Amino acid sequence: MSLVAGLAGRIRNGCVALCSDGETLGVCEQERITRVRAAGFNPGGLPDEALNELLRQSGRYREDVTAFATAEAMPVASADRMTVLDRARTLACSAFLPSPFESAIIFVCDNNEPEISVWHGNGTVVDRADWPWTGPGLAEIYAQCAAAAGFVGAGAEQRFEAFARLDPNQCDERVERLFSVEGEHLRFAPNWLERARDLMHESDSERMRIAAALQSRLGDLLIELLADVFRANRERRLCLSGSLFSNSYFNSRVKQATVFESVFIPVNPGDAGLALGAAMELSGPLRTPVTPFLGPSYPSDEIKATLDNCKLNYQWVSESDSIEMAVGDLMKGRLVAWFEGRMEWGPRALGGRSILANPFSEYVLDNLNHFLKKRERWRGYALSGLPQAVVRHFSGPATAPFMECDYVPRDRALFRHILPLPSAAVRVQTVESSAPRRFTKLLSAFGERAGLPFLVNTSFNGFQEPIVCNPRDAVRVFFGTGVDTLVLDQFVIRK
Repeated sequence: MSLVAGLAGRIRNGCVALCSDGETLGVCEQERITRVRAAGFNPGGLPDEALNELLRQSGRYREDVTAFATAEAMPVASADRMTVLDRARTLACSAFLPSPFESAIIFVCDNNEPEISVWHGNGTVVDRADWPWTGPGLAEIYAQCAAAAGFVGAGAEQRFEAFARLDPNQCDERVERLFSVEGEHLRFAPNWLERARDLMHESDSERMRIAAALQSRLGDLLIELLADVFRANRERRLCLSGSLFSNSYFNSRVKQATVFESVFIPVNPGDAGLALGAAMELSGPLRTPVTPFLGPSYPSDEIKATLDNCKLNYQWVSESDSIEMAVGDLMKGRLVAWFEGRMEWGPRALGGRSILANPFSEYVLDNLNHFLKKRERWRGYALSGLPQAVVRHFSGPATAPFMECDYVPRDRALFRHILPLPSAAVRVQTVESSAPRRFTKLLSAFGERAGLPFLVNTSFNGFQEPIVCNPRDAVRVFFGTGVDTLVLDQFVIRK
């Protein structure tokens, strides 16, 4: 039996994916195990902690690994079993191989060369399309726009995205003149970056509007590029990959455009997704759907042992009672940490390791920004909702199971407590069949009490920490933050 370990993020954001004989066994980021944010590989050349945890969960051992696959330059360690793949092709595989499409065009927009590339996927074959590109791509320009707006350091682009989400789809002639698409490259106005910085020196409201206009302009160029790709290939199905598509605004623009009939965006289109793409590429290649819930899980006896070891007072209740207790606390405006089944991999909490809040509670944003996450007061939060309710109450793509798209409330007054500004958009997860079972039941039960099946869903982590992985992580973060209630499967702890 083959066992392939895909690796990614040697310097930053290390990740491991295990594939064996037509099945994806698990995916886990190194930071989730080491508790060091954005952790890369160890000096020995592997993300040992994440690899060992996935092997333990699957009942395998290090010597069972028949091959390692990566799309990065690697040190000598494990060179006898290491296959180094092409990065752009592996990004294309990470989007197409887990997609539902028999054939598709794959558009890769990344921070590494080639910054834009196009690929054909057909069956299990992924080949480069004849679509040349020179110079910087949209991902690099987006990073420069974030810096021009004053967002620097780790998470700068995510903060810029959140800032632009406050008043999306703005237009400004001064911004439109800064850059355009010209054939196989971008064309820039002289001193465009300095001009963009100058536009940011006005009032806070104008700075927000210009940030949104910059993002909107890049969205226009993205749609223009994709229209060119369609005209050259005449394929109606599209897969997206690369760091640009960690941005939910761009994902929404593409899904709502009329260029392609169907669009697929993987769980993690960025660097961590390379681990899965490498493992699937070397395993056959492997064609199979991939859920976000492929991280470690912990049985009830292990959770109980942790709680007993910490000498905690807890309640062990039935499944229905744990859901009812969580709903009751949410209705009172309390923050509930939710720990269920296998941990999510990827950038967002989706119901396996989440902190949940009532979106209709008057002080929900203050509680989350000031007391929990220590963020700026203008930061918004994502919603998880049942699909039919999302369609009824929001304008946006038909589905977003990985919380990968932005939506606009049809009735802003209804969701006023989660909108930092009345004009803001909201990132939304449509909770479908692949989501954790009890989490789906919780949404339904909350909807029966509150009237609508929506919950604010943010990652279960402490300040400047990765998402929690095991029960001990969950207990420590619970007692170190402003969370009120912790539900660990059927174990409930309240402050």
